[in-house]
Amino acid sequence: MNSAAPVIVPIFATPFAVVATGTPANLNTKLAALFRERATEERRDPALPRDPFCFRSREDLFEWDLPEVGQLRADILAAVCATAMSVSGCSEAEFDALRVQARGRFAIVRPEGCIPASTAPMASWYGLYCVTAPSEAVDRADSAVLRLYGIRQGMMFKDAANWVLRSPYGDSHYLWRPVSGQMAVFPASILHEVALNRANGDLVLVMARVRFAHGDAAVTPPW
Repeated sequence: MNSAAPVIVPIFATPFAVVATGTPANLNTKLAALFRERATEERRDPALPRDPFCFRSREDLFEWDLPEVGQLRADILAAVCATAMSVSGCSEAEFDALRVQARGRFAIVRPEGCIPASTAPMASWYGLYCVTAPSEAVDRADSAVLRLYGIRQGMMFKDAANWVLRSPYGDSHYLWRPVSGQMAVFPASILHEVALNRANGDLVLVMARVRFAHGDAAVTPPW
């Protein structure tokens, strides 16, 4: 007697989006030059360890009164909103009524530099925009990639049948290679890092913590 085939559905799915923001290439060139010029001690985030191979600015980028930064901010928030709305249970009208809150910073990952693994607290979404990226390192396929850690199944007992599972059920980590003009958007709770840059050039990034609130009177915790 043949048994019925099991009905298998993915649960606890995690959204990950890659968005081409449409930011012009010449604007990215201007932004890269601006960020290199402003990668000074005064603009370094004092809450983070000093690293000669990786500069991370204070989280006030979106407050700069510069047209090129204003356009980038709009492009980044549009990408995050489009991603969040595409998986939200809210209607379009309900989503449009929400208030967007965001904090942004820039980072310059120099050769032999990296961004250590972390999550993005007090936010629901995280966006990582690539301003410029170095050429791929010939001997290191994972050079300067964004690595997202799949730790949800870390306590699963491994045996001969489940040590390798097909997508989307596997528990391997996910890699995304930054490309100038593209942006990765994912839940802020995911542990992520930028791997060691083994290339000869800089990786210039903008990172944004984003969350949504109901109306002007909504109470949200401080950043």
